[in-house]
Order: sequence, then structure tokens, then C-alpha cells
Amino acid sequence: MSVADFPKFNLNCSSLLRKYLTKDLFKRLKDRKTSYGFTLGQVICSGVVNQDSQIGVYAGDAESYELFSELFEPIIVDYHDVNLDENHPANLDPADLQGSNPDPADQYILSTRIRVGRNLAGMPLGPAVTRTQRNDIEQQVVSALNSLNDELEGKYYPLCGMKQTDKQRLIDDHFLFKAGDRFLEAAGLNRDWPEGRGIFHNHDKTFLVWVNEEDQLRIISMQEGGDIASVFQRLINGVKHLGKTLPFLFDERLGYLSSCPTNLGTAMRASVHIRLPELAQNMDRLKQLTDRYSLQIRGLHGEHSQSEGGVFDISNRRRLGVTEVQCVQDLVDGVGALIKAEQDLSS
Repeated sequence: MSVADFPKFNLNCSSLLRKYLTKDLFKRLKDRKTSYGFTLGQVICSGVVNQDSQIGVYAGDAESYELFSELFEPIIVDYHDVNLDENHPANLDPADLQGSNPDPADQYILSTRIRVGRNLAGMPLGPAVTRTQRNDIEQQVVSALNSLNDELEGKYYPLCGMKQTDKQRLIDDHFLFKAGDRFLEAAGLNRDWPEGRGIFHNHDKTFLVWVNEEDQLRIISMQEGGDIASVFQRLINGVKHLGKTLPFLFDERLGYLSSCPTNLGTAMRASVHIRLPELAQNMDRLKQLTDRYSLQIRGLHGEHSQSEGGVFDISNRRRLGVTEVQCVQDLVDGVGALIKAEQDLSS
């Protein structure tokens, strides 16, 4: 898209891009370009094309957050409700988690899933990466994945040239990711699809890594039931092992860097699929509790979907300015409160 003129926003556009991109700011930033060649036009393209965006901006590299900070920082502060004068804290020690399983009888929690996004230092982020760089990233990541052992040991499946039998099995396991949606398309994250992308999973199918989807790595730990502490421990084991050979992109103030500002900080989403039929009939109470514990409510099939059969996807809302342990603690404490409320309503 051209940045010769200030973008035209629809009257019903309520994105943070529209809120913070003034004409004066646009003039100051429109001719800037990062060392990887990323421009303001590319930063705002997704939000201009898709005016129903909540955020509307994507970074092309670490430098984007500095060069276009006058736009990014108010958006980050607004979304994360943080003070960017302070450094982002970190705590990757599962031993500091209080409580492990809020549903030991397996009556409510169907499954638990915790993921983090990671990108490599010395490389641009997905919206600015070249085909050659993306393929190089894949090679580096696969080399690290092949060194995993014990319960994390598994196999990598490249999307390019994937056998139909492998494809169908990954679909059946709900592991296969597809090209990104229109928001990611406009941000430049679908270029050269499916080259340089793939999926790794361990033999037990409890540890999964998506390579070059939205982030260069989406590292995922999961299992049936509500043993949140075990899922967290497996995730950290994997992250630490991969981090021995892969230099992850990290900023002292913003934490682990991602192309989407919503994933800054811990870049963590800790979630459960939980059956709450009584609270499904009392959404005000459900919303009150999730707000109290800094949790988000989604439907069974993720963002923008609806609950089915009283089953919800509940996850942490806070990512930046809090530690990994705090993110998971929000989930443990909040889900415990939801289960207590569900029991009270059904008694």
C-alpha cells in the first residue's frame, strides 16, 4: 500500500491504530525505513485493509519497535496496561507455581494447553523475512528440534511436499496449521506459502512446535485433563532445551518480541477447555470472574467463536509486565474460582 496520503478509516473502525495514528504522527513516520527495509506502510497495512482489526499494526523486525515507537508504544500501553519505563520481568521456574490441578476429579477441565511464541535474534520477523531467511530459520530450528530427547523426542513434518497420509493424520490430531487469516495475509505473513514451514511433535503428542507460522516458533505443551503444572513443566523443559542453541529475540522492556504487539512480554497463552454449563447460562457472572482473575473467554474453536455445549476456552489475558509463572498462576487461580462457582450454581 502507498503511504503518500493519510489512510482513510471507516466511521465504525475502532482499532488502536486508528486511535493513535494522527496526521502529524503519520507525516513524521511515513518516510522511515528499518535496516531490513520495513516501512510505516507495512506496519499499518493490515489495520488499514482490515478495519475491523482490534490492533491493526505489525512489526517487521526488532527495529520496528524503536523506529516507529511513537505509534507502537501507546498501542502497547493501551492493550497491556503496563508501564514501559520498567523492564519486563521473567520467571520460568515451575516450582514457584502455587497449585497444580484445579480439577483433580476430571469433572470440568477437558484439556490444558500452554504455548509461547519465539523468534530468532539476528533475523527479521515474519512480515519482513525473505524466502531465503525463512528457509534458513527452518533449518536452524529443525536442527535444534532433532536434538530433543526423552519425552520431548519426536519428528518434524515440513508442509512443503508433505505426504497425504501425514497430512491427514495431522489434521485428525488437530495439529496442522493452515495459511494465516486475512489479517496475517495483509501483514505479509503468508508469503511463499507453504515453503519453509512445518510441524514437530513428540511421540506422545503432548509437545508440539509450529515452525514459521505467525511466529518463527510456536512452542506448545498440552494434554487431556487439568494438570496445569505438568503441562507448564514440559513447556519450560522444551523452551530451555531449544534456547541452548537458538538465540531468541528478547528486549529488556518488551520481553520476547513478536510481530503482533499483543504477544509481547512472555508471549504466553495458557488455556484450558472447560465445561461450565451453569455459568454458560449466567454470562455476566462468568465475565465477572474471568475479569477478576485477568482471564479471557473464547469459544471452543478459538477467537471469535461461540461456546458449544457449555464448553469454553479460558486463558490468561496478561502477557507483558508479568512473569510466565504469574500468567499460569492467573489460570490456576481463575479456573479454580470458575469451578467453585459452577458447583455452587449446580447445587
